Amino acid sequence: MADYEVAIIGQGPAGLSAAIYTARAGLRTVIVGCDPKVAGDYKIDNYFGFSETITGAELIERGKLQAGRFGAELGCDKVLAVHLLEAGFEVVTPGRRFTACSLILATGVSKLRPKIARLEELEGRGVSYCVSCDGFFYRGKKVAVLGEGSFAANQALELREYTADVRIITQGKPPSFSDDFAYRLEQAGVPVSRATVASLEGEGGLSGLSFKDGGRTDVDGLFIALGEASALDFAATLGLEREGVGEGAIAGHSAIDYVKNICRA
Repeated sequence: MADYEVAIIGQGPAGLSAAIYTARAGLRTVIVGCDPKVAGDYKIDNYFGFSETITGAELIERGKLQAGRFGAELGCDKVLAVHLLEAGFEVVTPGRRFTACSLILATGVSKLRPKIARLEELEGRGVSYCVSCDGFFYRGKKVAVLGEGSFAANQALELREYTADVRIITQGKPPSFSDDFAYRLEQAGVPVSRATVASLEGEGGLSGLSFKDGGRTDVDGLFIALGEASALDFAATLGLEREGVGEGAIAGHSAIDYVKNICRA
């Protein structure tokens, strides 16, 4: 038996609205993901039902209270990965794992593209955003993960299943992942560098990285894992195809139907 009937990833307006409906319908509902960072920055005048200006933070807080009133369980957890099971889904956070019969992706778009010369040119030719999708193609090869947080650490550890030559490059930032992740990376032999990648090398495919300090290194693959996992990352992990163009384009209805019990909000 699954821990929950519905798991919702994302605590923005879409995720909270979904939680209100599912919890009110009597479904065991959990919603994970911290408050959206942009919420508090907005003053909202045009939202139905509010005669006075309300801030984004106030709107989110009211939504959380409403979802909680109907029994939804809320927790501020970063979701590191989502796995498709025979009967439902497994959600992985830094502190726990749990299962759900159905999954709603409501994280929005948070994928960050670093300003690195030739990045766009080599996307799909050595540059990837999804270890679950492309890690297989780098078996025994030399790869790097770009990022400083828990998402990057988790992606690097997943890559170790395919190759022993994995490193993390933080783009000059101090690592922000937990001590537990730091220990696991050390045990797995994954070095962490605070170097800054300035440009990519390669003709027809990625072959190396050039650093801001003038150094360079050979790599066969570069996985971008800045920030936190987004709906696009989770969708790709679950086998949903991207439809259309633009940052917000994810799986269409045919792909959603292919992976049962998942929807986007």
